[in-house]
Amino acid sequence: MKIGVIGGSGLYAMEGLTDVRSVSMETPFGAPSDNYVHGRLGEVEVFFLPRHGVGHRLLPSEINHRANIMGFKMLGVERIVSVSAVGSLDEAMRPRDVVLPDQYFDRTKQFASHTFFGRGLVAHVGFGDPACAELREAMARAIRAVLGAGNAPSDARLHVGGAYVNMEGPAFSTRAESQSYRARGFSIIGMTSLPEAKLCREAELCYQAMAMVTDYDCWRESEGPVTVEMIIGHLTANTQLARRVLVEAIPLIARGRSCSCGSALASALITERGSVPAETLERLRPIVGRYWR
Repeated sequence: MKIGVIGGSGLYAMEGLTDVRSVSMETPFGAPSDNYVHGRLGEVEVFFLPRHGVGHRLLPSEINHRANIMGFKMLGVERIVSVSAVGSLDEAMRPRDVVLPDQYFDRTKQFASHTFFGRGLVAHVGFGDPACAELREAMARAIRAVLGAGNAPSDARLHVGGAYVNMEGPAFSTRAESQSYRARGFSIIGMTSLPEAKLCREAELCYQAMAMVTDYDCWRESEGPVTVEMIIGHLTANTQLARRVLVEAIPLIARGRSCSCGSALASALITERGSVPAETLERLRPIVGRYWR
């Protein structure tokens, strides 16, 4: 099984890979954020992509999520782990902790770019459980193993489950927004993960975010305002931990899958085959080709 890794703020490369090469891709939805880095971790084929591009040159709203996920699909990837920096909305989720969210709340305005469908082909995938439970369980095992080894780069704790608020940015939250999210019981806030989760479901890829807490957003007034300097300090420790976790996790998550992610489109395609424009069908062939040959 081929595994995909999306690196977020602070994680622009992946260590431990052998037989490394750069893969340039052009997809029906344009160019991904950067070249994919292909390599092997033991016996497992891995494709790594820096979400914001090497050098962190893309704003969250500038990321071509459709091209990123379609590229992974075209490369034969079946499971994707996403690493991202987030703010905490929960006192118990401290900076440098790791959260494996299982729910999302959408605060973006770019819904049209969060689906592959349209242009004459309608599909409605199930999204009640937006992340892969099987993948999340494997990730949790790997994180516990790293944290339990006694040589983790921080006193991080693992939180399995929680709701991720996806705002658009690039500015951080206002205090009123942050307090509102807390009142609704949400756990963490970030700017990138939800589009990836939606598109992975449509592409029949397993997806789980590994959210690395960098700050308390702005609701915790005793902490002072969120600053880039504050975030960078926590990012350094988070990145070291993320790299160790990925080395532990990838052999686990590559053993096969028995979840339903791989058949998400089986009952989701609504439009009759004969009504789909040829151009649209060709554009989506990497996704729908197994159903409509």
